[in-house]
This record gives sequence, C-alpha cells and structure tokens, in this order.
Amino acid sequence: MQPTDKFTIETITDVRPWTESLFSFRTTRDRGYRFVPGQFARIGVQDAETGEMIWRAYSIASANYDEHLEFFSVVVPGGKFTSRLSKLKEGDPILVERKSYGFLTTDRFEAGRDLWMLATGTGLAPFLSILHDFTTWEQYENLVLVQSVRTQAELAYEDLIRSFDKSEYYAEFAHKLSYARIVTREDVPGAFTDRVTKLLASGVLEKNLGIELDHDRSRFMVCGNPEMVEDTRKLLLSRGFRPSRRNDPGHIVQENYW
Repeated sequence: MQPTDKFTIETITDVRPWTESLFSFRTTRDRGYRFVPGQFARIGVQDAETGEMIWRAYSIASANYDEHLEFFSVVVPGGKFTSRLSKLKEGDPILVERKSYGFLTTDRFEAGRDLWMLATGTGLAPFLSILHDFTTWEQYENLVLVQSVRTQAELAYEDLIRSFDKSEYYAEFAHKLSYARIVTREDVPGAFTDRVTKLLASGVLEKNLGIELDHDRSRFMVCGNPEMVEDTRKLLLSRGFRPSRRNDPGHIVQENYW
C-alpha cells in the first residue's frame, strides 16, 4: 500500500498499556499534517481476516507542535477496529487521513476567563492537547480539568497532568490549573465518587475548586460517553448557558465518544 492524496502511512513508535482495556500509542507524523488542539484524526487499520480497511475517529492527545501523534484508546469487546488496533506494536504501519476534523477547540469561544474541561474515559485525550497549547494558558485565568473514570487504574496521564508545575515551559502558568479526579467505583483519597453531572448540579465542584460557574466567565468543553455529554449539556442549558455554534459563540462545545 502506498500513501495517497487522502492518507499517509505512519509507523507505530510506542504503545503504552494503562489497563487491560485502555492503552495509548504514538505514531510518526507527516510533516504536512496540521491540526488545532482539540481536533481528531481519522486513522485506519487493516482487518486481518478480510483485508478491509477500517477507519475510526480518534482525538489527538499530543501537542500540535510535537513531531509525533499520540492517541488514547479503549478496547471495545468484539470491535473490529480496536480489536485489531490493540494488537499493533512498535514498527507496525497505520494510516492517517491528511485532514483533521472537529470543533472541540477553544476558538469556538469568545471572551471567558474560566475554561472547564469535563472528560470521561478516553474523552481526556483532546484536553491533553489543549493543555499543551500555550494560547490556552495565556487566554484563561483558570483551567479546570475534570477526569472521570471507574477505577483508580484508569486515571491515565495523571502524572503528566500533575507535572505542569515542574515544566520549564508551563511552570509560570501552572497555578491556573485545577485538576479534579472522579473515581466512581472505588474510594480513592482526594478523588470525588459522584458523577460529573451530580457534582455540577450540587455545586460541590464549584465549592471545592473555589471557582463559580458564571455566564460571563465560564466556558465548557465536554468530551466522553454520550450519556455524560448529553446530561451535562442539559444541566448547563438549564442554568442559562448556551451551545457555541460556528457563527454564534456561546458557552458550551461538546464531543461524543462511541
């Protein structure tokens, strides 16, 4: 197979398992590939039995200036794509469409001083890319990252998230970041146990973080399982926040996973 006008052929350079069902992987990056932090790529793998190419959308976890691309994936039992993807190893080829997609990007907002990034599971990926964008730190006074998982082992990238204050590039901004962990099926010291929507509805997140939801200041990015995304959207709408559209900047942008 050769590269085409539609896709490039990249190489897996690293695979990191987080749990039995969660893993991340890095690939080479074509010099011409461009994306905005928060966007997703379409990547392709070949079905071992049929030879068919299978394509799926994956949010990019790496910074837009990195020489590699990084993705965060969950293994879907019986899934054609992830079953194949999870078996890939360093040195294996993978296809990447030349075009990037998606509107989970900070340029969908106007004004705002507090950026709330609400994620379940692998919905964390785009926020990692956004947090590696210097513009994000310069634009907002407060960055709130909420990571919701079922078990402590699924708190992928926690060390990276906590390391911004030690980075020579981000340390001067790191005081702006508030990191809230939610672990719903285990008791973990310092972590919340209730779901994102309940913590928002009750005001517990606001109280614990010391950052109030405010129409002039608050902007929300929501990414994860469809139920969480929809319930969070309805909750925010009920409090007077508006979806942000292409020609009508509001308070909320969202991305559904699976």
